[in-house]
Amino acid sequence: MSTMSRAEPSGRVCAGCGGRAFIADSEEFWEDADPGEACCPCGSKEFETAVAFSLAHDGLVRWVTVGLRCRKDGAAGVYADWKIDYGPTGHLLTMV
Repeated sequence: MSTMSRAEPSGRVCAGCGGRAFIADSEEFWEDADPGEACCPCGSKEFETAVAFSLAHDGLVRWVTVGLRCRKDGAAGVYADWKIDYGPTGHLLTMV
């Protein structure tokens, strides 16, 4: 899992095949970013990933939150979240 900061987008790399995927609209901003690599306090760098979307009353995505759970010790936390301030946003719901 590569993270930029709690206020910026994220990408992930599959531990099995090495394939990279961007989360939500992250690919649009990746080139200008300086991503870091997520690491659990236990030293592990392999996580199960969950993505949550906060929707406004009109159904538009307003926030994207990425949570990680360490595969080694089970520690979990929020590793990235960012505000979405444009529309339409329906396409983001399938980009995890």
